[in-house]
This record gives sequence, C-alpha cells and structure tokens, in this order.
Amino acid sequence: MPLSGLPPSLAQERRPCWDPRRQACVPALTTAGHSTSVTLVDALRQADDLLGVSGATAGESVALLEYLLAVCYASGSCPATVDQWLDQVYGNSPLTSAADWLDSRPDEHWNLFHPMEPLGQNALLAPYLDEHGAGPAQLVIEHAGDYNLLFDHHHLEHPAPLPADAAFRAMLTQHVYGPGGRARISGKDTLGPTLTNLAAGRLSARIRVVALGHTLGDTLRLNLVPGDAAPGRFNRTWTVAPQPRRGFQTKPSGRRVDGPADLHTVLGRSILMRPTVTEDGQPAVDRVLVAAGELLEPLAAHHLQDAVYTTATDGTAKPLRPSASRALWREAHALYAAVADRNHGLDLYDRLARLSGRRLNLWTVGLIAKQTTVLTWVSDTFPFVPGRERDLRYAAERGCAIAEYVAASLSRAAYVAWTVTYPNPKPADKEDQIARFDARPEHWAHTAEPFHVLLDDATAAENEDQVDAALVEYAAVLAQAAGRFLRNRLDSLPANSRGYQAQAQAVRRLASDLTGPKAPDELNGDRT
Repeated sequence: MPLSGLPPSLAQERRPCWDPRRQACVPALTTAGHSTSVTLVDALRQADDLLGVSGATAGESVALLEYLLAVCYASGSCPATVDQWLDQVYGNSPLTSAADWLDSRPDEHWNLFHPMEPLGQNALLAPYLDEHGAGPAQLVIEHAGDYNLLFDHHHLEHPAPLPADAAFRAMLTQHVYGPGGRARISGKDTLGPTLTNLAAGRLSARIRVVALGHTLGDTLRLNLVPGDAAPGRFNRTWTVAPQPRRGFQTKPSGRRVDGPADLHTVLGRSILMRPTVTEDGQPAVDRVLVAAGELLEPLAAHHLQDAVYTTATDGTAKPLRPSASRALWREAHALYAAVADRNHGLDLYDRLARLSGRRLNLWTVGLIAKQTTVLTWVSDTFPFVPGRERDLRYAAERGCAIAEYVAASLSRAAYVAWTVTYPNPKPADKEDQIARFDARPEHWAHTAEPFHVLLDDATAAENEDQVDAALVEYAAVLAQAAGRFLRNRLDSLPANSRGYQAQAQAVRRLASDLTGPKAPDELNGDRT
C-alpha cells in the first residue's frame, strides 16, 4: 500500500528514510576492474581506488560526476589557483576532506523522502502528488518518451516501483539534462500556469567535455575549477535557499548562478517522489511529479570551462551541440583546437595544456532530442597528450576532410549508377532510387574506428612524418572499405547489360575520384 494512502501519523511513522551518503547509489568500477556500488561518501573517500563512475547511461554518469564536484566545491576542497590545481593533480591529493564534510552534514538534510525538505525535490508539490502524479517511468529521461507530457502517455501510469538509488540518479540526470517540453501536471489546478513549462536543462543542448584521469579521484581533480571565490549555495532542496526560489504564476527571469556549487546542483526540475517499500522491504518510489524548475541567466564564460566553441552560420561562436546526423568524432578537430588555440583565456583546456608528461582522455557527452522527444545519448572519447595538441588537431582535421571526400565520392558513384539504371525516372522516385546505391551510411559507420586508430597513432608519433604516415594508412583503409561498400550496394543490380554497365561505370567513377587530382594527397599514398 502506498504510504500516501495511510493515515497521516501512520504514514509519517512508516515513511522510509533513504540517504545517498549512507546508501550505495554510485555505480563504479574498481581499479581491479570489478563493478561495485558505493555511497556518495565512499565515492569520495575511496576515489583513488575506483576507476570511475559507470552509470546506466552516459548522461547519468555525468550527472553523478557533477554532484560529486559540487560536494568538493561546497566543502572547500577545490584549489584556489592554477598552481594549486597542478599540485593537487600531480600529487594525487586525496578527497577525504570533501568526504568528511559530506559525512558531517545533518542526517535530516540528506533524506530523499523527508516530508518537508526532500533531497533535490520540491515539497510544495505534495498536495498534488497523488492526483496529478504518474508512475516513476517519467522520472527517467529515456523512458518518458515525448516530453510534451500532457499527451496521453499510458506507459507513464505504470506503478512498478523504482528503487530509491535508481530514482536518485534519475532525479540528478533530470536536473542536469531534462529536455524542454510541457509537464503532465495542470498548472491551473495547482501552483500556477507556468508550472507546466519544462525548460531545457543546463547541459541538454550542448556537448559536455570531461577530462578523464586514471581514477575517479584523478578525474574529479582534473575537472575542479580553481578559484578563491565563495562556492555559492548547494541546492539541497527547493524549500531551503538563501533567497526565495521562483514562483509559478508568471514566467520568472533567470537567476544568476552564485558559485560553482550552485552551478552543479541547479534544480532544473521541480520534482517530488512518493516513497514506498517493496515486498522485500527496500525503499523505492511508486509515484512522481515532474514540473518546471529553476531558470538561469545566460552563464558567464567561467561557468562554461569545458565548452568547445564552433562558428554558427551568423558568425557567432556557440558551444558545440550534439547532432543526430553528425557523429562526435567528426568534431574532434574542434576539441583539439580548443587546446591548441591558447587565446581563449583560462579554462579547462588551458589547464590541461600545462600537464606535461600526462596522457589522458577527453570524454564528450550529449543528449540528442528531436523537438520534445529524446532520441539517444551520444558519447565518445578522444586521447590527449599535452604538447601534442597541434599534431592531434592536424590529424583530426585531415582525417575528417578525407572522410568527407570519400563520402562525396560514394555519393557521385551512386548518382552514376542511378542514371544508367533508371534512364526515365519519375522525379518523385529519384531520392529513393539514388539511396539504393548510396553507401555513405556504411562509410560513416565504419570510419569511426579507423579514425580513433589514427588519433592513437598521432598521439604516439614522435614527429610529423609519422603523423603523415598514419594519415596515408588511414586513407587507404577508407578507400578500400568504400569500394567494398559500393560493390555491396550494386549487387542488387540485375544480371543484364544495363546492370553490368551501371556497375562498371559506378565503380570506375569511384576509383577515378579517389585517385584524381582533386583527391586529398593521402588517398594517393603521398603526403610530402
């Protein structure tokens, strides 16, 4: 029986307590390669014995890292200067002070199911939870589907309980990545008409870049931003804040972030979860309300330390966004350019460039949504060695250019096959007919692996000649695969004169393009 169905006194007595500082909620990998789950306190105390966070999705892992970073800021465990940051990174300074600070906080402040100050939630929604809430599936970004939640989503009504640890991680992910849309609750009947307006989360529309170290502790130290200013509020719950939070009668103006702890714990959603206990006595959630959260002013540059900027069509520089049509590896040159171009001030890439003798990985994560419907998480990892950023940028730029040229060549070959196969086509059929012979999807899917091999080779290269040799080898792999992909597409041609002619001309066109004067030099095996 849900707790909300009990008399108030009995419901309060039987309300479970769940504290992420004391309960295992951080999925991680140990340095021995085993999967484990630890508490927030132990994640910090044992950070150098864990390889990293391993959430169910890339976004969930980022949300957990953001929360751990917030604890580090709030506890004063971050460096004040870049020199201190270097000392902490090179010295593997333990994060025990952050763990001690977190462990010493009042227990009632860290109860996910506190009746008045629920961790990460908005208790003002309590009177409406039973009537307007839905099953816990709406809490999980990947399960909700279309974020126009006012639509009739039957699957959101399913009451199957969600374990408390999974609900906590899903809540953190909503605060950071929640897509824009409309909430399921009726604002007119509850707290106000703007309660339904779900703003996009802080990271939902851009690529987040995390510098990955050898351990979780190393990763946290690498990504802490030095500064001696106040850390700002730690947004523990909606009902406790230095200043009143937004209301829901009218759309408020965005508030200014007052420090890094505030930034990493912004309550991007108003959320309230109804606690229950499973048959085996474990705390869980069986009903959830998700509504509008905090709005922020545009963030200042020092709050976008990891952002990779690209030039928009209007000439302005904007943070790199995830794309459904363009894989992250095709933007690797922009990532390396962020480190190679040292004219953008003090940011993550400026600090990383100072780490001589270190190799690390840059992990990129984004959420792809089509309007209000979440499609997928995208993530990729790129090697980085300080001092080699220009070679890596060059390899990434040339590698992408070669891949683009091969793709264009496959498109032209498909067009040749189409003109021979369909001498009198209907205009409406042209696109589908050409797509029959277009091997670009296979090419793009295949190229990711050789591109990463190219970056590894460029990282290990001792001089520019070795980088050039790696590019020639990469180009040969792409050219060989392109010929194979085209022939596979042409296999569907009929075994007659027209089919043989279409096949021969398309293959000949591809070979001509890949070796012609307009082709990148690497495709001809020459880079002198």
